[in-house]
Amino acid sequence: MTEITANYDEPWKEAISDYFPEFLTFFFPKVYHLIDWTKKPISLEQQLQKITADSQDSKRFVDKLFKVWLKDNQIIWILIHIEVQSQQDYDFAQRMYIYNYRAFDLHLKPVISLAILGDESPSWRPNFYGYNLGDCTVKLEFPTVKLLDYSSQWQELESSTNPFAMMIMAHLKTKATTSNLTEREQWKWLLIRSLYDKSYSKLQIVKLFKFIDAMMTLSDQLQQSLNQKIITYEEGKTMPLISPFEQWAMDRGMEKGMEKGIQQGIQQGIQQERTNFILRLLTRKFGKILPELETKITQLSSISLEHLSEELLDFNSINDLINWLNNNE
Repeated sequence: MTEITANYDEPWKEAISDYFPEFLTFFFPKVYHLIDWTKKPISLEQQLQKITADSQDSKRFVDKLFKVWLKDNQIIWILIHIEVQSQQDYDFAQRMYIYNYRAFDLHLKPVISLAILGDESPSWRPNFYGYNLGDCTVKLEFPTVKLLDYSSQWQELESSTNPFAMMIMAHLKTKATTSNLTEREQWKWLLIRSLYDKSYSKLQIVKLFKFIDAMMTLSDQLQQSLNQKIITYEEGKTMPLISPFEQWAMDRGMEKGMEKGIQQGIQQGIQQERTNFILRLLTRKFGKILPELETKITQLSSISLEHLSEELLDFNSINDLINWLNNNE
């Protein structure tokens, strides 16, 4: 039997990138209130690679580095480290210290290090690193959040609309169902269904849909069963022109497995599938598409098609489509 490995890294990285203010609001409100949010934070991926480039550790880590401005106009760096291992890591605090001083050394700016612990050990809570030799003392203290602590706050998580409440629930239930994928499928279905009952925008639903799907990995059979539940559920609700599941399926490249009459194009690959799907949606919204517009759409790159799939949700007339195509030729 093929082993199903949960994917914690990518969902956490993408969620922090997409919802950085919400991340700080939820986990580190003191840091959030220091920042001047009128100035957009800058993600420093290249600098982060310099900090972690020589790491020989085979464990899986999630790191993010942001440049922000404080309310007093001071520039600082925020280094976020998420530990998603199920076992204790006795080198963790030392690594936090090393990454902190490397980040400081790059541009001589203050660095705030933050840690999220997603392991399963209640007692493992590293929050400092230091040593004292002679009259020399070195010490770094850093705030940590233990995801396991939220197990007793499930009702609060369910009622919260912060995206990271959903991330925590997905993380905890993924950990808890490592050896029971049938139970994981049931929890995955409950979490996805709850997205429709919150005051999320469609874009937020699709993004959280994507995070949950990527983290809570299932066998092909269980995933197909879940897909059918979602399709049936959406059929019983008043969905917008493009349902969240349709948008997610298009992004995930699952069109050929859906039973909703989505245009095929299997032989031409995912690029053609995406094109056909967008044309179908445009036809539903505006009626028959002129051949010259259809030709322009078929000539779009995969990146442009992805942008179009997001933008067309806001089109009010065929002229909006024409203008978009003229600006993206």
